[in-house]
Order: sequence, then C-alpha cells, then structure tokens
Amino acid sequence: MPTEIDVQATLRDKPGEEMEEYLILGACNPPLAHRALTADRRIGLLLPCNVVVRAEAGQTVIEALDPQTMVAVTGQRSLQPVANEAAARLRTALDALQASGQPG
Repeated sequence: MPTEIDVQATLRDKPGEEMEEYLILGACNPPLAHRALTADRRIGLLLPCNVVVRAEAGQTVIEALDPQTMVAVTGQRSLQPVANEAAARLRTALDALQASGQPG
C-alpha cells in the first residue's frame, strides 16, 4: 500500500516551521522486499521504498536511494539480484517521470 508523508504540513503543524513542498512517498515492491528480507532480516532499514518529491528553485526534484546501497552497506552478495532488479525498476519509473515532464 502506498503511503505519503507531507513533511511541509507536518513541520507547519509541529513545531510551526515553514519549508518548501516536500513529500516522502513510500511504495515498496512486495515481491522484491520479500526477497531482500529473506536474504537478510535486518535489511528493512535499507529497502529502497521511499521516493522524495520536493521543490527546489522553482523546479520539482524527485530523488530515491540507489538500491545498490543495500549490497554496499551489508556486504550481502545474495542481495545483488534484488538490488539490480529494484534499480532497473526505479530507473524506468524515474525516466518515465522525466519524459512526461518534457515539453512535447
């Protein structure tokens, strides 16, 4: 199930701070998450499930953690196929977003 955290609204409510638009979108791929968790139960902290959408200098910036970080941090080579597939899926999604924002 996708989740959304509106950081701008949260900080406005408590502690009363203002900032630019900033959303954290959570959308794990359950089959990939299961494969990663099967390889290493501690991997939950490093799953590349969050995507940040924020404003910067009048532009929309979309950022995501490189799934290869799971392998680099843990040293678990068994996570490599999961990281490769997650990276490919993420790149496809980011490329599609970039293409949809280009003038036609």
